[in-house]
This record gives sequence, structure tokens and C-alpha cells, in this order.
Amino acid sequence: MTPGELAEVLGEPPAPEGTWEREAAYVSAAALRRRVPAATLAGRVRRLGGVSSVEVREDGLLRIVVDVPGELVDSVEPPDVPEPGWPDFPRTWDNPGFVVRYGRARACAVRRWACQLGVPSHGFAPGLLSGPYDRRVLRVLAELPGRLVSRDTRWETYLVRLALAYHDAHEHAPAVPMGDAPAEPVHAARVRLAEAVGRVLTGPDRL
Repeated sequence: MTPGELAEVLGEPPAPEGTWEREAAYVSAAALRRRVPAATLAGRVRRLGGVSSVEVREDGLLRIVVDVPGELVDSVEPPDVPEPGWPDFPRTWDNPGFVVRYGRARACAVRRWACQLGVPSHGFAPGLLSGPYDRRVLRVLAELPGRLVSRDTRWETYLVRLALAYHDAHEHAPAVPMGDAPAEPVHAARVRLAEAVGRVLTGPDRL
């Protein structure tokens, strides 16, 4: 279940809630804004596949928990984001431009390494993106549809947050096998996640 699929029923993208470490939850104020009974919208959402629970909160918001948050990866489209005017140097973690550009370069490098190391490009299993570092990246990616329709996108802050989450995933949940270890399905899933990140972050393919 993706934010886009939920938006088709709700009439607007839902917002991810919490850290997603244990469950991937969204909240939606669609019932309030559209003046539709919350129970009616909740019933429509419950009929969707991939939704494990829907709750109507006391404040009128819907809280939706999806089964497989990794399914959103293939729905990520490159946003029309102007590259911020960050300086190229210094290339240190104190420079947000470096953080974002290096994040994109790392995401692009993963595809090259995956081809060399025999990570299959088919057989994507989104359910394997269940580790804490993978979920942190998914949590930030889940914000993208809502930001695209927001009046206050704050792209610069968003790009830095996504890049930092991806740097952690790149280092602690590698998308390619280490040493002589064989490629596993989880590597293919993480390569697909890296590709999604690379479609969003601004900057060159290589530094």
C-alpha cells in the first residue's frame, strides 16, 4: 500500500506518523477537510489491500497502518525540486550541500556495485525492507506526496533529512554483499530503495 493509493481513496495524501520502527502508520485529516463522515472514509480504506488497521481518532483524524511500507519504493517519482544554492565546499558533514550530494552519489553508486557483485535486478520483495535503518528511509520517503501538494514544502530541510537517513542505511544496512558473501534478496530490495532515494536527492551521480 502506497501513499498514492491511499490518496486516491482519501482525496489527499496522508502524512506518515511516528518513527515507523515498529509499525508504518499514516494520519489523515481528509474527513474533516472534505466534510465526509470519518467512518465512511475509514470503511473505504479498510477495503483496500495492504492495510492492517484503520482507526477513527477522537479528533476526527484517521490513523492508518499499512502492512508492507516498502511497497512505496516503486511509486517514488523524481520531484521537480530546484537544487538549493548550497556551496560545493567544504565537503564536510557541516555543509548540507555535501550531505545531500554525497547521499545521491552513494545511492547511484549502489546500482553500479550491485551489477558488479551479482545482485539481481528482479524479484523485488518490499517486505524485506523491515530493518530499522531501511524503515527510517521509508518514513522520510513517505512524506514526499504530501510535500508535493503543500504550500510550504521546505525542500532543503527535507533533502537533508532524507540524505542523513540514507547515509545511516548505507553504512549499517548495506545494499550489496560484504566480502565473499553471496547476494541475497534483501540486497535487491535495498538496491531498489537506493534507486528511490537517488530519484529524489539532488546532485551529480558521482563526486
